Amino acid sequence: MRKFSFCLITVCLLAFASANAQQQESYTFCVADSYAYLFDTSAATSSSYYKRWTLSSPTAYAAYFLTGDTILQSVEYKITGSPGTGGTTGKARKIRWDGTVVWEYSVSTATTQMHHDMYGMPNGNVLFIIYEEQSASPTTVGCSQTLTVWSEKIIEVKPTGVAPSGAWGGTVVWEWHLWDHICQSVYPAVTSTYVTSVSDHPELLNVNYNMTQDWIHMNGVDYNAELDQVIFSSHMMNEVYVIDHSTTTAEAASHSGGRSGKGGDFLYRWGNPAAYGLTAGGNNSGFNVIHDAHWVPSTNPDWPDYMCAYNNNTVGNVQIVIWEPPYDTVAGYVGYDFTPGSIIGPTTCTKPTIPSFTASNEGNSQQLDNGNILLTKPAVGPSGGTFYEVSGSGTTYQTVSVKSSHAYRVSKCQVRGPSATAGASATNVTSGTVINLSSSAIAPSETNPVYTYSWSSVPAGFSSVDQNPTATVTADTRYIVTITNTELGCSDTASVLVALGSGINDAAFHNDLAIYPNPTTGIVNLSEAFITTTDFTIVVYNSFGESIISGKNLKSFDLSEQANGIYFLAIATEDGSIINKKVILMK
Repeated sequence: MRKFSFCLITVCLLAFASANAQQQESYTFCVADSYAYLFDTSAATSSSYYKRWTLSSPTAYAAYFLTGDTILQSVEYKITGSPGTGGTTGKARKIRWDGTVVWEYSVSTATTQMHHDMYGMPNGNVLFIIYEEQSASPTTVGCSQTLTVWSEKIIEVKPTGVAPSGAWGGTVVWEWHLWDHICQSVYPAVTSTYVTSVSDHPELLNVNYNMTQDWIHMNGVDYNAELDQVIFSSHMMNEVYVIDHSTTTAEAASHSGGRSGKGGDFLYRWGNPAAYGLTAGGNNSGFNVIHDAHWVPSTNPDWPDYMCAYNNNTVGNVQIVIWEPPYDTVAGYVGYDFTPGSIIGPTTCTKPTIPSFTASNEGNSQQLDNGNILLTKPAVGPSGGTFYEVSGSGTTYQTVSVKSSHAYRVSKCQVRGPSATAGASATNVTSGTVINLSSSAIAPSETNPVYTYSWSSVPAGFSSVDQNPTATVTADTRYIVTITNTELGCSDTASVLVALGSGINDAAFHNDLAIYPNPTTGIVNLSEAFITTTDFTIVVYNSFGESIISGKNLKSFDLSEQANGIYFLAIATEDGSIINKKVILMK
């Protein structure tokens, strides 16, 4: 789940470094000052990088590698008087392999401020954490004092604007406000927030716990596409929280709606029971200033689908805290099982052995598919900063000193894999027409790569290993090409639909349709916005052109019984258009 969108690459093999069979061969991405780096597993110093970008502005908090040619960077931008102190970012940029800025978005006003973390989503949108000022008093919300509070919201932004015009920006397509989900048990007259016991309402935040101006101070955000949920961490509350992303913005402001039926209320929280009126430390998290809340990927051999946070633990050494939440599945929806009024579990957690160091603020970890852990010791002052790869038992496999507070592992195929395209000389023809098919691939990191080409069709019957073959069209046919880098073994697939007559065409883009997660381990979901506004039929084909699933207005489908590989979706909408998607199954 963590930090980078999954790329559509057929083969993302976990190779192993010949120098150390226990170390996962791939790249580590991190930023330091005005540079971004990719280090391979043989790197021992900050000067032995595979790739370095010179950035036009220093990174304010962290940056993330999204695909084979794009970085998502946070940049400090703060107007005078805007909320927030440490960790303010204010601006985000997308940057290509060659260093070209292709998108920029900012939030910094007199009452709002982008800060700390962000998340590049599979659909190309970005989640941001935003300070927003709120007025708190005994008579308005039941707050025990009167002050201006830096509360929080999370927004999802769809990028707009095309480089190099510089007319960049974004459209907010979803937002959630913490201020809509508060409670208190002090002032009964304030009926909008009053509850008789805050411990009976852990789905809401007690407005009177630790009330200061910088009240929450969110600092980490992650998205789970399979659950369609968001997790975030709070420095001041020493807790992590999970909310439902499947809601509309209106539902997110309420206490009902979405897949959970709970609107924007907390689905789960963990780390500090005192924040909801119960025993401090009762779940043994040990949290004391935390960052980097995230899900451990389901592919991890030791902690699949667990949760994790970076415990700065300012009274001692840094800890990586990993725990298994009490998942509860009802009618296909994954929620959380706990009893209001009791400590939310678990009451035990794992704290793997890591190098001993202190870090008062910032830092991250990533649980790797080979069982190791990548973690950072943040830079302090003008120097310092290190990232480590260690085993779960504490064996250190790599140490690189670089002034970075976040580091993330990406595979060689994610960095260097091809991006394929396919086309045809005509897409609407009469039966028996001979067409010219075409294909190409780009990989910005590669110099003169050698590719192989493999064509197939849906329905089955056509095959070729030529880059640009010809085909005779006798029925509506989707032609599919898989392009493979022969040196790396990394592949990508593209397709083109050729139809008889003029009534069927590819829909170039459908704003409200997203499929997730992609890649998937089995379950594939269609976005709520699409399925609630459109009547459609769907057919899922395997790579041999065989129909394996079909249905009308399906919210989701299950590929877990199928073989790993690429599957193709043909979605026919009520207006007569056909939308074509592909999904990768990686169990």
